[in-house]
Order: sequence, then structure tokens, then C-alpha cells
Amino acid sequence: MPNLKNAKKALRQSDKRAQRNKIVKAEIHSLRVKVRKAITAKKVDEALEVARLVGKKLDKAVQKNIFKKNTVARYKSRIMKKINALKNA
Repeated sequence: MPNLKNAKKALRQSDKRAQRNKIVKAEIHSLRVKVRKAITAKKVDEALEVARLVGKKLDKAVQKNIFKKNTVARYKSRIMKKINALKNA
């Protein structure tokens, strides 16, 4: 437990930021699950629509330093790879 006033404030700020990041990450996770379910159900249009939304959310998360740039690139790449495979099949 912090003793100094500025350390206490830093802890409060850290907790707030962690809570905010957790909400964003949970939303992105649920959307990624939705995309995967649409892909397994072979619903190309729905998967593509949700993938676009996931892409937007991921890019926004990179801007806010919630995710690293390469992590987001990997997620987006994997999603689009699966969707394109579904389109071509």
C-alpha cells in the first residue's frame, strides 16, 4: 500500500485506467468471438460486417495504447484470412 500522497494518486489512476482498458478488451473479445461464430456458421456477410467493426475497435485500442500495434495487425490478419478462405470456398 502506498504511503506517499502522489503514490496513492498514481494507484487510483492506474486502477481507473485498468478498468477502462478491461472494458475495451472485453468488448473486442466478444466481437472476435462473434466473428468466429459467423465464420463457423458460414455467414460471410455477417462475418465481414462484424470484422470491419472489430478492425475499427482494434485500431482505436492501438491509439489508446491498450493493445500493441503488431498484436492488432496479427488479430486483423487472422480474421481476414479466415473470411477470405470462406469467401473463396
